[in-house]
Amino acid sequence: MTARSWDEIVAMVAEAVKQAKPGQWIYGRGWHQEKWTARPQPNVEGFPTHASLDKVSPDNPVFLVHASGHASFANRKAMELSGIRRPTESPRGGEILRDASGDATGLLRETASGLIKRGAGEPKPTPEDALARDRHVLELAGEESLSKGITTFEDAGSPLLTIDRIKQMVDEGKLGVRLWVMVRQPNAIIAPKLAQYRMIDYANGHLTVRAIKKQIDGALGSRGAWLLEPYTDKPESTGLQTTPIAEIDETARLAIQHGYQLCVHAIGDRANRETLDIFERAFKAHPSKKDLRWRVEHAQHLSAADIPRFGTLGVIASMQGVHCTSDAPYVTERLGAKRAEEGAYVWQKLMKSGATIANGTDAPVEDVDPIASYYASVSRKLKDGSVFYPDQRMTRMEALKSYTINGAYAAFEETNRGSLKPGKYADITVLSKDILKVPEDEIPTAKIVYTIVAGRILYRVPK
Repeated sequence: MTARSWDEIVAMVAEAVKQAKPGQWIYGRGWHQEKWTARPQPNVEGFPTHASLDKVSPDNPVFLVHASGHASFANRKAMELSGIRRPTESPRGGEILRDASGDATGLLRETASGLIKRGAGEPKPTPEDALARDRHVLELAGEESLSKGITTFEDAGSPLLTIDRIKQMVDEGKLGVRLWVMVRQPNAIIAPKLAQYRMIDYANGHLTVRAIKKQIDGALGSRGAWLLEPYTDKPESTGLQTTPIAEIDETARLAIQHGYQLCVHAIGDRANRETLDIFERAFKAHPSKKDLRWRVEHAQHLSAADIPRFGTLGVIASMQGVHCTSDAPYVTERLGAKRAEEGAYVWQKLMKSGATIANGTDAPVEDVDPIASYYASVSRKLKDGSVFYPDQRMTRMEALKSYTINGAYAAFEETNRGSLKPGKYADITVLSKDILKVPEDEIPTAKIVYTIVAGRILYRVPK
């Protein structure tokens, strides 16, 4: 995310248009309106309007995904090709943002992004081209993970076709990083195939498929997180519920039936409460099922009443330390001071409830680099030097465990990875500095020297 303003993004699109063929789609990802140096003019809720993109790209459709992945921005051409007109209604779980006159601004929240028909008017890639592209993407992602010291990567949601391609590359020895993958497709598609796709420690621990991903709300930055009370800076809205409760209840039933973990994206306090309710119903309906380790992915903003439920229910809080410091500049603006202090990134409160916190980075929302997220976990320090509710900081050992043994536990993998012990996989990351001992501000300068998987050096720092 290098663009400091909407004007810079428009300039980047203008350059891409010069290189593009007539009618070719232009794609991008990584913008975040809260991180620009100034708000665009004109704007609606701080978001630009499509007119500025139309000027530089009148004939090429443009589709730019928000850094969070929970919103997008389209120019007029992209909306025209996708059939988005003035009468077009917002879909369930999404919103077409409109200006005062009722015209679409180009900003699409949550499921509304799915209205865009990517590639409309362009020839579809051949199956061979699509396979080659996917394999290249997987290869690059594996190399990037290893270069950042990651030995096991938890993939928070892939379709069955992608899992097929991952398995093929694992069989060929083309992926060095270990993968633990959540299945993410509609219930009707996955239900007949869950038994077939369940894999644990396949290929000497290089591939595990034993979890299902669902999403119940959006993100705070795009005002799509589902809240119990309205947004402080948008009092007419409590965010968006992106998936019906009944659908996730059915996913829970499938997960219990087939021995899968259920992992639900929940950011807002209402989303977290509804998710915990879904879990609790499933647990009570199947009292013989113990130690299920179902997970809430993010668990960022909680009601005080729901914090103890994580420990009581044995639900994993799968969180990302770096989200705290990345989002903090606008959290109070969205939630108000009381809600922010009560339930925003409350790591210590969750741990004291008996909950296990597993850390991560939520790539590509943030850089996959664990060092940055570790630093955020122990410092909660923002770019301006302020500290966001310091009483919720993790100790250095708590943060290290959240990234290692807790992450393994959250995936039922603590018996073979997550710590150094005879009998476990020889997965080791060597850092240039001891992040448990160096001065706190030096932690971000630590580099990856070696990444070792199964005793083999798969990455070493370039000389």
